[in-house]
Amino acid sequence: MDLIRVEDVSYNIDKIRIIEDASFQVQRNEFISIIGPSGCGKSTLLRIIAGLIQPSHGKVTYVGQKIAKPRKEISFVFQDFGLLPWLTNIENVKIGLSGLDISEEEKTYRASALLSKFKLDGFENSYPNILSGGMKQRVGIARAVAAGPTVLLMDEPFSALDELTANTLRADITYMLRSKDIPVGAVIMVTHNVEEAVELSDKIVVMSNKPSRVKAVKGISMKYPRNRHGREFIETVDEIYKALIG
Repeated sequence: MDLIRVEDVSYNIDKIRIIEDASFQVQRNEFISIIGPSGCGKSTLLRIIAGLIQPSHGKVTYVGQKIAKPRKEISFVFQDFGLLPWLTNIENVKIGLSGLDISEEEKTYRASALLSKFKLDGFENSYPNILSGGMKQRVGIARAVAAGPTVLLMDEPFSALDELTANTLRADITYMLRSKDIPVGAVIMVTHNVEEAVELSDKIVVMSNKPSRVKAVKGISMKYPRNRHGREFIETVDEIYKALIG
């Protein structure tokens, strides 16, 4: 059974059709990227998958159950980090554990262990305002995976970072999300960066301009880590660009 299934999803704002009959499936252990022109509704579709917005037509299911509201098995990483500035970094991560019936000591232990895995040792009791953009996003992702979600949704998680920081964070996050230490079942990421999508994804969903439809679904079988200068990588990037503009 599909982990996530998007079935004929459409979304309107007033009488304006934003998304039209979008359909695709997500299997366990897949990293999916959704890519398309700016403003085509990619982030809206991600929020529909999260249960934050209801579609005007169609449905999204999690292991066969309709997603009608946010659920604990699906977690969200925001583009702008979404950290609470009046809380320390460890307190921000502990927000992700608030729904678990465990002691405060256990929450502190788990949050501290996650910050360590995300290379933030020594910053547990600091506030987000002293962190770089890359470090803030590490805290945001640590918070999102703290409770062990099955599906992790990420809305352009690297777009606010400079390219050097983004490259480093992409490599680290991909390794961590694919490791057994952080057992996320699947990742769905919205991005506008074709090279990023090809570097990270098992499958890329290419969206059209508004009203946004699924133009193509491209599977990628290259082994990790992927060489951005390799022939297969460059050819795959060209294929995705052609699908976007075709």
